[in-house]
Amino acid sequence: MITLVRREIRDSLRDWRIILPIIVLTVFFPVLMSIVANMALGWVAKYGAAVVGDRLLPFLLMVVGFFPISFSLVIALETFVGEKERRSLEPLLSTPLTDTELYLGKMIAAMAPPLLAAYLGITVYLGGLYFFKGWLPPVALVVLVLVLTTVEAIVMVAGAVVVSTQTTSVRAANLLASFIIIPMALLIQGEAIIMFWANYHVLWWIVLFLLIVAVILVRAGIHTFNREELLGQDIDELNIAGIWRSFKGHFCWDGWFFSVDPVQLPRWLRWVATLGGLYRIEVPDALRRSRLAFVTAIGGILLSVAVGQSLAADFPIPGGIFQLGSVSGETFANVPEVGWLPAFTVWGVLSNNVRSLLFAALMAVFSFGVMAVALLMIPMAVIFFFVVQAAYAGYDPGLFLLAFVLPHGLFELPAAITATALAVRLGAAFMARHRGVSVREEWLWALADFVKVFVAVVLPLLAIAAIVEIHVTPQVVVWFFGR
Repeated sequence: MITLVRREIRDSLRDWRIILPIIVLTVFFPVLMSIVANMALGWVAKYGAAVVGDRLLPFLLMVVGFFPISFSLVIALETFVGEKERRSLEPLLSTPLTDTELYLGKMIAAMAPPLLAAYLGITVYLGGLYFFKGWLPPVALVVLVLVLTTVEAIVMVAGAVVVSTQTTSVRAANLLASFIIIPMALLIQGEAIIMFWANYHVLWWIVLFLLIVAVILVRAGIHTFNREELLGQDIDELNIAGIWRSFKGHFCWDGWFFSVDPVQLPRWLRWVATLGGLYRIEVPDALRRSRLAFVTAIGGILLSVAVGQSLAADFPIPGGIFQLGSVSGETFANVPEVGWLPAFTVWGVLSNNVRSLLFAALMAVFSFGVMAVALLMIPMAVIFFFVVQAAYAGYDPGLFLLAFVLPHGLFELPAAITATALAVRLGAAFMARHRGVSVREEWLWALADFVKVFVAVVLPLLAIAAIVEIHVTPQVVVWFFGR
């Protein structure tokens, strides 16, 4: 693998179109930023805003590190698809390297020159600041910027290499690069706000998040990398009919109910056999295939308990506000309608829960399942936030949970966990697939399981939960806490 890395870096250094911009961004840009920082500090000092100038220097330090690593995206996009267009991919794939060694070698080679240039640019910028202003940042801040620059480079390169292995032309890879550039640009804007607020400890959480994303992207790339598919795919073709046939093949099942052959039943009773096959075979099999995703969803709920307790400790509600003794039937009957809250009706609660879980599934596709778990954690953290607040106000937290959550939660929570687990599998299909199954087939398989389980299990549970939440939970609350 080391030989491959050396060969790739040597080839990159031969191309002046890559080297010249990196040199400019490494030497000229940091010097320019040092001059700009010096002028900005002098300008804001005239108006007594020295604090703004001091916050500008760390921000420019981060920008100086980011610009050189942006070229790693360009290099990484051509790692495999560029070799294919240049007709040099076949000799490379015929080497005795394993798929993992080949993939990681290409990734390291694409990342190393721009990352070293970023380190050099940061050094030049710091030298300029010291020369012009005699200012040096704290060591902890320099370490933070270096680590942040490194993990950003890893994420960008890992994502770009995944794109390069799944496209058939450099043009298509450059178009798909928008899905990497836009999130990273938004992230840089968020980091800029944090820099100006000087909340540097928050950036360490961003580093942790980026590390998790990098691990997910590298794992996805290794699992989706296939030499035969890379050589055999000549054109990106959107075959709607083929996709529909594959999905239908995963979605359909044989009608079966105990040992009765559906053909032996009267025609008007064959739907019983079909439902029997769905609930006796298809749903249990889909749930078994998603068992690791269930562990992930349950782990997210346990984490949300800790988050809710922590927020309740940091932001306690005054005891005079948190009063439950005045709860009555009219309290629930006269719940005002707020634009962003669902109407307190069976249909309002049911439609809101369905929309939320379907939106979580959609977000899971674009986040490898992460957003599905995050969206499940938010309401759970809110629930336990109020459970702890009830304890602070002198109420029994167990009784609060029993009255306000348990009646409909017995149905709603299993439905939410099941939908989230199937959504996690839907997003994780890109990086964890069965042996011999393509990425497309794995995702369509997960989608078919999601649709079947959502319709057969999640929707009925949510409907029951909505009825209980409207007609039973208020009565239980009034019974325990009302006048």
